[in-house]
Amino acid sequence: MKISTQLRLCAAGVILALVGTIGTILVTNRTQGEISRVNDAGVVRGGTQRSVKLEVAGQQDDQLIQKLDTLINGLMNGSEELDLAKPKDPDFLAKMQSVEQAWSNIKDLIQRTRENPQYRSELLAASEELFETTNAAVESAEHIVEKDEKMVKALEYILLVIEIIVTAAIIIVVRNITSSMAKFTGNIASSSTEIASTVEQQERTMVQQASSVNETTTTMDELGAASRQAAEQAEASASGAQKALNLVEEGTQAVQQTQASMNLLKEQVRAIAEQIMRLSEQTGQIAGVSELVGDLANQTNMLALNAAVEAARAGEQGKGFAVVAGEIRKLADESKNSADKINNLVTDIQAAMNSTVMVTDEGTKKTDEGIKLTEGTVGTFAGVADAVNNVFLNSQQISLSAKQQAVAVQQVLSAMNAINLGAQETSAGISQVKTSTRQLDDAAKDLQAAV
Repeated sequence: MKISTQLRLCAAGVILALVGTIGTILVTNRTQGEISRVNDAGVVRGGTQRSVKLEVAGQQDDQLIQKLDTLINGLMNGSEELDLAKPKDPDFLAKMQSVEQAWSNIKDLIQRTRENPQYRSELLAASEELFETTNAAVESAEHIVEKDEKMVKALEYILLVIEIIVTAAIIIVVRNITSSMAKFTGNIASSSTEIASTVEQQERTMVQQASSVNETTTTMDELGAASRQAAEQAEASASGAQKALNLVEEGTQAVQQTQASMNLLKEQVRAIAEQIMRLSEQTGQIAGVSELVGDLANQTNMLALNAAVEAARAGEQGKGFAVVAGEIRKLADESKNSADKINNLVTDIQAAMNSTVMVTDEGTKKTDEGIKLTEGTVGTFAGVADAVNNVFLNSQQISLSAKQQAVAVQQVLSAMNAINLGAQETSAGISQVKTSTRQLDDAAKDLQAAV
């Protein structure tokens, strides 16, 4: 059976005994009240007889009559002044009503006797009847007292038996509780020893944890500083990438301008080559005209020669013509020489033109190659711009991530500080638990020794 159940049973027995004691006290008090009622009824019985004797002797005592009225009324209806409770026994009430009627009759006879002494004999006869009536009321009250006394004795016997049973039960329960408490205190002592050992181990673990948390906090501080430095470096890299991007954009614009200039140069070289080709054609035409002039000069020379021969044949008449023919021959020779010079010049011009055409062709090829190179350079600059832009974006992302990492590290650092504080508080709490466990162990040993 559980200790609590045993204690409840003992408490129920004690309560039952206490209730019995209270009941006995209440019945005893009621008995005392009934005894007072018997005494007051006896006073009424004696007082009424004494009042009658006084009246017969001619001695009036109205105070006694008034006192008897008060007692009779208190015995019937209860009186706080007389410390009388209202009776509940119907037999006693009936007897007291008879007493009240008889006493009322006596008071009438007393009044008549005072007026006419002849009523004394009738008063004495009525007093005898009143004595019997009051005596019956006294016996009824005594009977009530006897019943209450029997009840008190019965309750005392029952209470004695209950107290014996409760005492025996308490002795048994105390023995059981003592045995159980001895067993419990032994278990508590053993458990407290184990708890103390576990608490010491937890204390060592918490000390190690606090040390680890401190090391982690230091590492997080270093990581936070590294994150801030990385953020600064990332910002510097982003700034450099932005400058490089600006330079690449400027270089791209310069290459585009160069490409436009080379395209323009290519068009101009092509136009020069076309003009040289047209000039070459024109010089070819000049060479043809020069050859024609040379042929005409040869023919003129032959005609002048023939004219000179004919003038020589003509004699004196042909001398003037011979002079003219000689001049024409000179002119023809000069024209031929001029035509030869023109042919030489045309040949030189055509050679120069051919060289110029070759140079322009070569320049056109180089210009095409330059245009291709500039186009490649533009593409390269575009790739470089994309790469630098990616570097710039990545640097910004790295900077943002580094800042977020620094914030996260700061939050982790705050959390680690909170954990460190919690670990310290836990360590302090474990120390208190350790002290309390030792005190519990000592208390368990003291309780075991006391049990």
